[in-house]
Amino acid sequence: MRDSDLSSLFRGASFHISVAKPSGLPAPIGPEIAFAGRSNAGKSSAINTLVGHTRLAFVSKTPGRTQLINYFKLVKGGFLVDLPGYGFAQVPVEVRRAWAGLIERYLKERESLVGLVLIMDSRHPLTELDWNMIQWFSQSGKPMHVLLTKADKLTRSAQAATLADVRRQLSGMGEQVTVQLFSSLKKTGVDEVEQVVAPWLSAALPPPDTSAA
Repeated sequence: MRDSDLSSLFRGASFHISVAKPSGLPAPIGPEIAFAGRSNAGKSSAINTLVGHTRLAFVSKTPGRTQLINYFKLVKGGFLVDLPGYGFAQVPVEVRRAWAGLIERYLKERESLVGLVLIMDSRHPLTELDWNMIQWFSQSGKPMHVLLTKADKLTRSAQAATLADVRRQLSGMGEQVTVQLFSSLKKTGVDEVEQVVAPWLSAALPPPDTSAA
């Protein structure tokens, strides 16, 4: 696959729909890649970097503000699905429960979901809530790719050490889970993300129609 093809996987994504409760989920019309992570881990910034649009995903100055599942349609087919951030303590308990129910219902029951990109702050990876998400989602058998964001805030040696440690801790999960460093500020790690998740989409999308060729 050419670099130009890789860069076009997320580029050009457009907003499709926002969902506030499970009953509002759209009818499945293509494969979906979900993005999840703790509030303030850099999820929205990572999505904006991948799609090449500074304001596609909402970046709130108050972590935990975004309460919806947001669908973004990909040019090549399928959807990028931005899930509400989890684990922000200052959000009221009833709101946190509603978000958790929305996220759990989506991840557990959505047949068109082909994989999960899990966002973690590289300075504070594998929190208890992250482990809960990993262990819970791993039961689906679907692939998971971990982005260690804000890598620019670490030294080169600290980046390497963090990456090696997270990979070691997740090694027992075999090929189901992959891990990489990512920086929205430096725009590093974009190609690696696309190389990992592109096969998730291509395996679920119908082959291109060449009958008119």
